[in-house]
Amino acid sequence: MSFAGDSIALFLALVLLSAAVQKAFQQDRMAAAAARLAGTGTGFGKALAAAAGATEFLAAIALLFAATRPAGAAIAAALWLVYAVLLVRRRGEAFDCGCTFGAHAAAPRVFAPARALLFSGLAIAAALLPAGAWSPEPLFAALALFSLQSAAGELAAIPHPHWRHA
Repeated sequence: MSFAGDSIALFLALVLLSAAVQKAFQQDRMAAAAARLAGTGTGFGKALAAAAGATEFLAAIALLFAATRPAGAAIAAALWLVYAVLLVRRRGEAFDCGCTFGAHAAAPRVFAPARALLFSGLAIAAALLPAGAWSPEPLFAALALFSLQSAAGELAAIPHPHWRHA
């Protein structure tokens, strides 16, 4: 059994599923973020956000099965790499990048592109690590990692917290 590979794959599937659900339920916000990131109009932003959400959903499902995990991981790695590049291109511009659950109109700092690059690297690891027989432990590890990364993302989105300067 590959505890690490299964945990990483499940964690990334959770991240991708939450991103796809966010795009489905916050369509206008995600369309505006996609348009701003890509440097296009809002109409094309809607299509980009919908395509990204569908791709995230398919990659997440693929990560859940051993036979399709490498393909899902490759798609996820490519998505996050493109996202990181787009965030770096827009560095210094204040806008809601869609990086968090709530709207935050601030310039994307180091955290968002670094997180996307980390996820891309984890996806590559998930593609290379073997899948194991099902057990509940990787699911619990994935849920814990998902909770931690969600909290870290929300903390990083605070514009000027006093504890950053303490």
